[in-house]
Amino acid sequence: MNLCRHLVRASKETPKLLAVAVQKKQRHIRSLQSLLYDEMTFSELNDKSDHMAHALLAYGLKPGMKAVLMVTPSIEFFVLTFALFKTGIIPVFVDPGMGVKNLKQCFEEARPDIFIGIPKAHFARRLLGWGKKSLQYYITVGGSHFGRRSPWGGIQLEQWVKHTPKSGRFRMAKFDEHDMAAILFTSGSTGTPKGVVYSHGMFEAQISALKDDYDIQVGERDLATFPLFSLFGPALGMASIVPDMDASKPITADPALIFAAIERYQCSNIFINPALIERLGKAGLAQRVGHKTTGLNSLKSIKRVISAGAPATISSVVRFGQLLPVEAKILTSYGATESLPLSQISHHELLKTADATNNGAGICVGEAINGVDIKVIDITEQPIRQWQETLCLSPFEIGEIVVKGPMVSQSYYQRAQADLLSKITDGDIIRHRMGDLGYLDDMGKLWMCGRKAHRVEAQDAKGLEKRYYSIPCERIFNTHPLVKRSALVGVSVKEKTAALICIELSTFLSQKERNVLLKELTLLASQHHVTLGIEQFLFHKRFPVDIRHNAKIFREKLAIWAQQKMAE
Repeated sequence: MNLCRHLVRASKETPKLLAVAVQKKQRHIRSLQSLLYDEMTFSELNDKSDHMAHALLAYGLKPGMKAVLMVTPSIEFFVLTFALFKTGIIPVFVDPGMGVKNLKQCFEEARPDIFIGIPKAHFARRLLGWGKKSLQYYITVGGSHFGRRSPWGGIQLEQWVKHTPKSGRFRMAKFDEHDMAAILFTSGSTGTPKGVVYSHGMFEAQISALKDDYDIQVGERDLATFPLFSLFGPALGMASIVPDMDASKPITADPALIFAAIERYQCSNIFINPALIERLGKAGLAQRVGHKTTGLNSLKSIKRVISAGAPATISSVVRFGQLLPVEAKILTSYGATESLPLSQISHHELLKTADATNNGAGICVGEAINGVDIKVIDITEQPIRQWQETLCLSPFEIGEIVVKGPMVSQSYYQRAQADLLSKITDGDIIRHRMGDLGYLDDMGKLWMCGRKAHRVEAQDAKGLEKRYYSIPCERIFNTHPLVKRSALVGVSVKEKTAALICIELSTFLSQKERNVLLKELTLLASQHHVTLGIEQFLFHKRFPVDIRHNAKIFREKLAIWAQQKMAE
């Protein structure tokens, strides 16, 4: 196995078909029609990655080495990544948005041999001492005017490749399905980042899922807002169209540039996170209201939208759906870095669950895709070494979600304790504990109820225990028009744990208006079983959230803040 075999096949079967187009950064844009793009066909991508693979080995790199990749989405990113896979060098993907402390930890754990990055990344590496104990080779992408030798150490990639003689077709490395293909670090937005070991079999399973369960066809064009997913485009015979945006902070993207890229290449697919769905939906409707049709016309070619990374709100899905052709689908996918995709639900089906969600039933994320087995087990913090069917809960019983399938990672990298707490041996394969809570209904659909770490085990005045779940509780209060979002946390009150709801307002309210709102929220809590007993509320100016999704609330930070406020 090798991910690149799909690229090689496409270069033979559809050599002139567009594989990649990257929107150039331009300081002065006269009009959206004047935007410039770097383009590459499947034949060109395969040829250039062959040449680069030869150049990497000529520098002294060897199969099995690990290479941290900190390169912004560009033509070079695609060529380089496929070259790494062809040589058998293991790319290590880290999210720059995870923070300096977490990045340093990732380097210490992965112990990479090679650092490949843009000049800015090399500057940070030197300044912060990343990878001092393990790095042996340095490659700079960009700044080609420096010549073959980079001022940051090692080589300047484009110049090095330019001066490396072409040696014909590269004989790509071949692997077993269980061999390590890459290491992807989790974002750290819901805990400490961990390196997820991706096998060649996992990549193959993801490609098969996108082809079979999402019906992606050769010749389609994808508006790619997430760098790693954009690599699947060429593997599927689909062109990856990359807009000018900061992929680590999609919420800051300019909708006009995204609409322009979709319209220019008549994209049929979009891979997007919920925060960007919200942003594009609002921008598109604003253009319609203002009698500007750019956003509306730009989306007429869309067949499907794949949303992943965090649960999409029903309101944002409805809003964005108004801009799409009637036959287009918004598919919400459930999964994680360790296992994606696992289930899917179309926005038409999601809308049918809106009433249940608004009344505390959790968020429906659909049925398992082909080859995936989803089970729910009782909540425990203890390791589970061997799988038994007797662990499974009955329909509608809330517990921890456990998954099995060919796209499920079998281990973390150098994290034995994490493996112990999240992996369960089931014969020859491994089941993964998602760390998410939910339940299966009587039709086999999965409903999300939040992270296991975000549940609150509270005691009422009589000492009776009740368990509160983040998504069901918060949705009750989020239905109030004055609430932008809410967050469930646990606080200590008179030596007992109480459930408290932090509130971020959608608009400014006076103290008198806040007092009225508090009474309304308390009444709301008393009207639903999932929130019954919640009587504590605090207003927070702006919730701390993750950079990438702008949706994952740092409840741990809010809990500390809430405890301090309660003590005042």
